[in-house]
Amino acid sequence: MVDVSSLPYRMNVGIVLFGPGRHVFVGKRAGIIDAWQLPQGGIDEGEAPDTAVFREMEEEIGTAQARILGEHPDWLQYDLPPELLGVAWGGKYRGQRQKWFALEFLGQDEDIRLDADSHPEFEAWKWVPLATLPALAVDFKRAIYERLARDFSIYAPD
Repeated sequence: MVDVSSLPYRMNVGIVLFGPGRHVFVGKRAGIIDAWQLPQGGIDEGEAPDTAVFREMEEEIGTAQARILGEHPDWLQYDLPPELLGVAWGGKYRGQRQKWFALEFLGQDEDIRLDADSHPEFEAWKWVPLATLPALAVDFKRAIYERLARDFSIYAPD
């Protein structure tokens, strides 16, 4: 049994990428049935979050053609569900502590390349209304997606 309290959180950045019609990018996790999520990834040691966000975006969706619209004022975190503890990230972390950024996509849909990395994170993608994010999220990330949908709504006016 893993002692959760002794495990740290993995430092991470998250990307809410606003595209056409102020809809946001979501990707379908490779190899997982009906699991859609926002791009996110680890922060390298010594790396600034606003640098990591562009590196992760390029690694996960094959482009960094964007500009930062805003940064969430808080670090948001989630705990892994019990069945993933000791499994995800080699069992080193209890969950993730994330700095989320709102970005404006400056490219074209053709610039998004899920195959840019040798181990693709996503196998499909689409643009969705910001308000639909919580319904797409897995249970343990839902509270964060609810907060992002509320707090980043300033970037997606009706």
